[in-house]
Amino acid sequence: MNEDRISGNWKQFKGKVKEQWGKLTDDDMDVAEGKRDQLVGRIQERYGYGKDQAEKELKDWEDSNHYEW
Repeated sequence: MNEDRISGNWKQFKGKVKEQWGKLTDDDMDVAEGKRDQLVGRIQERYGYGKDQAEKELKDWEDSNHYEW
C-alpha cells in the first residue's frame, strides 16, 4: 500500500493499529500519520522495544492484516 493510500484510509488504519497497540495515543497516531517509520518509533517509545522488535511486530501485524506501505 503506498503512502497516498494509507493517508486516504488513515482513520480506519489508525483504529486497527490502536487495537493492536493500545498504549499508543491519539497524539502518537497524529504524529505518525501515514508514516511507517514514525509509527515504528512510537511503538518503540510506548512499549520500550528496540527498533528491530518494533519493526518485526509491525511487519507481522501488516502481514496478518494484509497491509502494505
